[in-house]
Amino acid sequence: MVVVARAPEPRFVLAPDGVRLATYESGDPDGATVLAVHGFASSASANWYATGWVRELARAGRRVLSFDQRGHGASGKPHGPSAYSMPLLVADVQTVLDTYLADGVAYVGYSLGARVGWHAAVEAPHLVDRAVLGGIPDGDPLTRFRVDAARRFIADGTAVGDRLTETYLEMAGALRGNDLSALVSLVEGMRGSTQPDPADPPRVPVLFATGTEDPILEASRRLAAAAPQGTFFPIPGRGHFNAPTSREFRERALAFLEETG
Repeated sequence: MVVVARAPEPRFVLAPDGVRLATYESGDPDGATVLAVHGFASSASANWYATGWVRELARAGRRVLSFDQRGHGASGKPHGPSAYSMPLLVADVQTVLDTYLADGVAYVGYSLGARVGWHAAVEAPHLVDRAVLGGIPDGDPLTRFRVDAARRFIADGTAVGDRLTETYLEMAGALRGNDLSALVSLVEGMRGSTQPDPADPPRVPVLFATGTEDPILEASRRLAAAAPQGTFFPIPGRGHFNAPTSREFRERALAFLEETG
């Protein structure tokens, strides 16, 4: 029987616009803090607890903070696209860290969480002094997502007819508790929002990591090359959706955090 680790009961904090954010704390309360931020349609529990990341970070003596991003997990799930933008997602990071009296943290993010981490490291370097950014592309990876088709599917089951949109809806629907309408609003709200800009990269040490089978591999490599203290790790044999479960990725990230303090 395989025992899957789950997140503890959340503690809730309020974002500046009133959205409730479910937060989690594990590990050594006196250890160096790591903030782990999950990807699109995932959660802190699925992305970090079930995959062994929190366990290994705690064993390394770290204090691990994580939270369900708005629209995900146990956090609030607004249905209006205006509730989702990069500035709001970055503000959520600051709210969580301020609540837990944490700054100068190590940030570990995957996919959407990595995009948020890029901007947090650029805009609030006093909060983030090193980062692991997994599965991060340049540009907007969801420009091809068919919002109109997704909303018709949610409303009456009309076939989507677009493979990328179907894939994201299937992924979102596979996690218990996900609200498809909220996640589609997140996609719509983030369109046209600030993207990672190679001309204005984080100045802190950053480990970029992307699966060798992930179509965004070279785009991630370009972002790593643009960062003054960026290094790149290709995650062997992994695509975008299964990279967080990679032991090699986890071990390389842990080693990077030890190298940088």
